[in-house]
Amino acid sequence: MKQGARSSATTGTPGTPHVQEAAAAAPEPRVPAQGTPSAAVRGEHTHSERPIPAPRPVVQRASVRGQILDALRTALVTGELAPGAVYSAPALGERFGVSATPVREAMQQLALEGAVEVVPNRGFRVVERGARDLADLAEVRALVEVPVMLRLARAVPAERWAEMRPLAEATVRAAATGCRATYAESDRTFHRAVLSLAGNAQLVRIADDLHRRAQWPLTGPSRPQGRGHADLLADAAEHTALLDALIARDLEVVRALVDEHFTGAR
Repeated sequence: MKQGARSSATTGTPGTPHVQEAAAAAPEPRVPAQGTPSAAVRGEHTHSERPIPAPRPVVQRASVRGQILDALRTALVTGELAPGAVYSAPALGERFGVSATPVREAMQQLALEGAVEVVPNRGFRVVERGARDLADLAEVRALVEVPVMLRLARAVPAERWAEMRPLAEATVRAAATGCRATYAESDRTFHRAVLSLAGNAQLVRIADDLHRRAQWPLTGPSRPQGRGHADLLADAAEHTALLDALIARDLEVVRALVDEHFTGAR
């Protein structure tokens, strides 16, 4: 697996992202506030009571799980987690340098997103997708986003669209790297920023989930390796063209570009 974890991850075995799992901090003794009588002073029985442990620092646990989830999502986009293959949480945990627990939790999240499916007593199988699955996703995305884009094109002033230019240019630079994972994140960032202008957080969340699913590579003989370098560059160029059409309030061009952006082979 290629290095897919964030910059906070370190390297274990060659080519394998390594995430350091934080240990829980030992509970500190509880000291009564000054002027507050302790349980013994108040006359309460304390000889048989056990000290109440401090709560575990769940932030550290969540951080490890989040890093693993990011790494697994990257591996899905690049095809390093092969469609149809079954992966166990202990085996992946060993590759990442963590216990099986955060890997299993991350995989369960991916199962909710439709990327993997649970295989009892074995682990998780990466879902295989064909051209029909991608077409269905494109149709749903168009139904959700095209009306919103057209409404924004009528209402949002040109200077707000101009503020999106750096994000569109960032997708072009990401496409130039040829890295599908790098481009996928930049692509979703641009779309989230555009849709956020509608002021509907639920819309942004649902659209982002659909967008993420559309970025997983296809299987089968048609496009076994997913999108190529030229596909990424063409897709990124549509972002700048879309901004130009939005600034000009050219609704027909906006509609055509958004439709092409969704239905173009991913």
